[in-house]
Amino acid sequence: MTPSNNDDESPGVPGFRSWRGVYVFVFACFVAMVIALTLFARYYG
Repeated sequence: MTPSNNDDESPGVPGFRSWRGVYVFVFACFVAMVIALTLFARYYG
């Protein structure tokens, strides 16, 4: 099987070749933000 190169598969976001990469990036940012807020709340709360 060969990967399809449809325009529908491309997210159109610079730096990302697939929607999966966009989803992983957004999820990683969310997790990092939750961790940062937890640490800030523990140290400054």
